[in-house]
Amino acid sequence: MSVEHAKTLEFWQEFRTGPSAQAPYDDRFPVQVGKRMLDLPIRPLPDGTHAVASLLVNHASFDVLDAIVAEMTDAARAFAPDVIVGVPTLGLTLAPAIAHALGHDRYVPLSTSRKFWYDPALSVPISSITTPDQSKTLGLDPNLLPLLEGRRVVLVDDVTSSGVSLAAAVSLMTRADITPAGAVCAMTQTRAWMDRVRVPVRAVFATPRFVRDGAGWRPMAETLPPVVSEGACCCPAP
Repeated sequence: MSVEHAKTLEFWQEFRTGPSAQAPYDDRFPVQVGKRMLDLPIRPLPDGTHAVASLLVNHASFDVLDAIVAEMTDAARAFAPDVIVGVPTLGLTLAPAIAHALGHDRYVPLSTSRKFWYDPALSVPISSITTPDQSKTLGLDPNLLPLLEGRRVVLVDDVTSSGVSLAAAVSLMTRADITPAGAVCAMTQTRAWMDRVRVPVRAVFATPRFVRDGAGWRPMAETLPPVVSEGACCCPAP
């Protein structure tokens, strides 16, 4: 069965004003952002039998993005952060706005673009569920290390799915002798990340894996993650 390519231009642009769709879902899945509902496109996976809901914050309207940032800021505030650290790629879209909303002067970006002055000791391998064939290195500019030392650090990412990116960020912080207080994401996608990410995670909304049901998609209840997780205590670093 061929993979369907969902047209997503209409998504992430405005909040739903009418009643939300019900399962089995056609091409969209409703999630709650504050007191409003947002439709996410459902993207079939390569097996043609399963699917996931999708969020691309850099495709979102400013209205939707501002609302997500506001909810993420409240979630981050619960960790009482001194510093917000952005996880590439799309976590860098959200982290500066969250840091600004918290009253911070700046944020600290991690990077997958290695500069010649980076210290190999402050880098870890990383991959993404959306680009599995591309190996990258996640690094911290050593010039930014003094901003993190002895401070309460919270990581910010857009979506946690496999957990590989977020786990790599935690591992990188560990290399710098920093234990993050937690992580904040716009969306947690399925439960695959929960045994990999070793810090508490808070999300604005959570989405399950879907299975084909006739012409539509039915959520697999056992795959729905919590919006607040305490983190896996004993999982090995990536």
